[in-house]
Amino acid sequence: MKLPFIQSKNQTGAQGPGPDIRPYVAAIYRGNRLKFALLLGLYFVIILILLAQSWLLGELIEVITAPSRQRILRDVVIAAVLIVGLGLVQLAQAPLQSRFVHKGLAQYKETLFAALTRKNISAFTKENTARYLSGLTNDVNSIEENYIFGSIYIVFYLLLSAGALSVMLALCWQLALVGILLSVLPGVGSMLMGSEMTRREKAVSDENEHFVGQVKDFLGGFAVVKSFKAESQSRERFARQNRVLEAVKGRRRFWKVCVNSFANFSSSIFQIGVLLAGVWFALQGDLAVGAVLNITNLCNYISETLLQLPQLWSGYQASRGLIEKAAAVVEQNTAQGGTPLPPVLEDAVTLDHVSYTYGGDTPALQDVTLRFEAGKSYAVVGGSGSGKSTLLNLLMGAFRDYEGSVKIDGRELRDADPDSLYDLFSLIGQNVFLFDDTLRSNVTMFAPCAEAGLLRAVERSGLGELVQERGLDMPCGENGSNLSGGEKQRVSIARSLLRGTPVLLLDEATAALDNRTAFAVTKEILDLEGLTRVVVTHRLEKSLLTRYDEIIAMRDGKICERGTFEELMSRPGYFYSLYTVSGGA
Repeated sequence: MKLPFIQSKNQTGAQGPGPDIRPYVAAIYRGNRLKFALLLGLYFVIILILLAQSWLLGELIEVITAPSRQRILRDVVIAAVLIVGLGLVQLAQAPLQSRFVHKGLAQYKETLFAALTRKNISAFTKENTARYLSGLTNDVNSIEENYIFGSIYIVFYLLLSAGALSVMLALCWQLALVGILLSVLPGVGSMLMGSEMTRREKAVSDENEHFVGQVKDFLGGFAVVKSFKAESQSRERFARQNRVLEAVKGRRRFWKVCVNSFANFSSSIFQIGVLLAGVWFALQGDLAVGAVLNITNLCNYISETLLQLPQLWSGYQASRGLIEKAAAVVEQNTAQGGTPLPPVLEDAVTLDHVSYTYGGDTPALQDVTLRFEAGKSYAVVGGSGSGKSTLLNLLMGAFRDYEGSVKIDGRELRDADPDSLYDLFSLIGQNVFLFDDTLRSNVTMFAPCAEAGLLRAVERSGLGELVQERGLDMPCGENGSNLSGGEKQRVSIARSLLRGTPVLLLDEATAALDNRTAFAVTKEILDLEGLTRVVVTHRLEKSLLTRYDEIIAMRDGKICERGTFEELMSRPGYFYSLYTVSGGA
């Protein structure tokens, strides 16, 4: 079945200037077509009943002018049947429409979110997440009201006016022609005003992104705002952005009033014009009095269509623009497929003259050449800003615009499939994010897991005591608000240990732990057999450092020294200074 209003402008297969919205619109109707067809069928029955009621009105006028007991009884029975029928159809239509909209909207949001999960990691971290919050909340409300409901009502009113015009054609084709001519103006006006409504609706969506972003920043940085007594500045920034948003919404509201006024104007012209023409035809003897009243009532249906259609169409066009905007946003920087990597590191990860710059003139990495052999452990040390974290993020595929070559068992990283890369590498970072869910869900990342393996990962990460006290089903709170910083870090470590990828990258993973726990966790990681470990650390303890196959010292994005602990300590240099200053023992 061909559904109305679901074709994108690229339906022919040609690539137009806009994004392809077909997957998102099709999601609304996926598994929902039968409900949509039944819904249209019920609306069609409603239209037939309304047209029959209009005929009955003219019939009753004819009975008044020429009384007949038999006709009156017949018309009373018909009226009762129509009233009961209309009530029953509307009772069936309401829940069916609710289920259609519920399923369609849920599937649209799920499709949009699924596309969002395919985004490139590095690109996503540079984007403003407020646009996604706006697209999945405020914009979705408009899509529900104006796109899904709007498309249904547009079909209803078009069928209603088409049915009314058909009856008018049967009664008096000349009068029907007058009605068609009077409908041209509102039809053209609706198309023109709808495009402007699209532009204004998108402007509201854009400003709402900025507004949501500012509110999100304030809530996320509430402690900073309070500690620096920046409340008044925050209120000023909020008020400024709020006024901009409301001004843009005001321009949208003004245009809605214009659309409504135009619709009322067009409806009045149509109704009065057709009525005057009907009176003229009746005076000429071409129409009976009952037919004039019938046509007058039919005019009300067409007039209502002319009143509603400009508003519905402009809202529909505007909400379609929001779908195009959402599609464009999630399609930007989407992770592209590439060459799958093998699930096991057989030889080594090699970096050959690699440089990378975030922006500006100073590279974060400069001419880095390294070799991380499978099954060995490496410590990366250096001061703040030396490029340690950038190195690990590079290995995780966060950047593809680096200079030089990064190869995994001979396969270039920038050409690798991201999914297979994540099967090979795990990164435990400094900043840990926890979901507002149970400890179990945060460790397993919602995946099914054997209880024995889960408990072992919990114990090895140092979470054993917490689990004994509060259990695996304890709530973590929003971003781990019920846990300490050290406990959150242990959850991150447990995740990676449970996942068991062949290569483990740790970026100051024990920074939030006390010395005893940090030592125990690091020792546990170094005891793991068969894993390749690259550990960025500021904890320079001899008993741990001697266990690394190689220590890599970085400064200003460059490798300044490398070797075993004994080798580096035998020739006093940069690492020797770091170790001595840290009081390592």
